[in-house]
Amino acid sequence: PLVYTCLALGVYFTVRTKFVQIRHFKTMLRLLTGKTQVESDKGFSALQSFALTVGGRVGVGNIAGVAAGIFYGGPGAVFWMGVLALLGSASAFMESSLGQAYKVELDGEFRGGPAYYIEKGLGAKWYAMIIAAATVIGLGICVPGLQTFNAVDAFYNAFGWNKYYIG
Repeated sequence: PLVYTCLALGVYFTVRTKFVQIRHFKTMLRLLTGKTQVESDKGFSALQSFALTVGGRVGVGNIAGVAAGIFYGGPGAVFWMGVLALLGSASAFMESSLGQAYKVELDGEFRGGPAYYIEKGLGAKWYAMIIAAATVIGLGICVPGLQTFNAVDAFYNAFGWNKYYIG
C-alpha cells in the first residue's frame, strides 16, 4: 500500500504542479552551478541545501536496494525506478515547499521540516511529536544499523569474508 500511495501522490503532485520537476530542471542546474550562490549566516546556499538533501536521502541502503531491485527485477526494474524517481521528485518538491512555507526563525537561524509543517499547517502538535520521535529513532538508531549491515554484507559477498568476524 505504501508504494501505491507514494505513486499516487507523485502523480497528483506532478499534475498539480504542472510537471515542476521537468519545467524547472534548467533553473535548478543554473542555481546549483551558477555564480548566484548566496551565503548567509541564517541558512544554507542552494548548493549546500542540495548536498544536505542528497546526503540524507541517498545512502548504503539505497544503493543496496537498487542492486537488489535490478537483481530480482531485471532491466524492467530500472525503468520503474526511473518512473518512481521522476514522480517522487514532485513529492520531494512539495516537501521542500512546505518546509519553506512553515519554517521559523529561532536564535537567528531558520528551523523547519516535517514536524514543523505538520504542527503549523495541520494544527496537529501530537502528530508532529510522533513524526519527530520517529525521525530521531529511525535516522538515529535504525538507519546506521541498516547501512552497517549492507556494507558488511557487500564485503562478505565480494570477498567471501565472514559476516561476523573479519580477520
